[in-house]
Amino acid sequence: MTQPSLPLILASSSPRRKEILDRMGLTYRVDVSDVDESCSERPAEAVLELSSRKAVAVARRHQDALVLAADTLVYCEEVLGKPHTPERAREMLRKLSGNWHNVYTGLTLINTKTGRIIRNMERTRVHFVTLTDQEIDDYVATGEPLDKAGAYAIQGRGEMFIDRMEGSYSNVVGLPMAMLRGMLIEMAGAMERSGVN
Repeated sequence: MTQPSLPLILASSSPRRKEILDRMGLTYRVDVSDVDESCSERPAEAVLELSSRKAVAVARRHQDALVLAADTLVYCEEVLGKPHTPERAREMLRKLSGNWHNVYTGLTLINTKTGRIIRNMERTRVHFVTLTDQEIDDYVATGEPLDKAGAYAIQGRGEMFIDRMEGSYSNVVGLPMAMLRGMLIEMAGAMERSGVN
């Protein structure tokens, strides 16, 4: 992946998102937004709205930069955010057990030099095997589910519960790589066409 001509700012403190940018070979700085993340939209619209909110907040603090923000939601009959407590994690895992769910990620990329904004949304369908109560208890005891949307980490122990998936793996981690690549290329092309370096 070619490094963008403008500094890249990641509006997220997520270790998973930073790992993905590192794997893509991109150099970036982190500037975390402090915005209200409550949203009553449907999941697909919500992730776009929230990623836009984060990107706009951070973009105000940077001139001549590319600001990238993302928001990821897990949906299975309801939005499954970060459980924060073992009891809520168990509830979520019981809901996911033996079922399909959707993972939505919204991306917003803002060029603060030109004002151009590109937004996109990725959806991945994920299927869980049927879990026993003991498996759920053992997994929750590791602490891994407590700060993860949907109460699992696909890049961690949670991967052993997934037997089928339709769509982007990196989307489930929190940053769809192929989509981001396309957005960066589109932004670079727009800059070339406008004569902005």
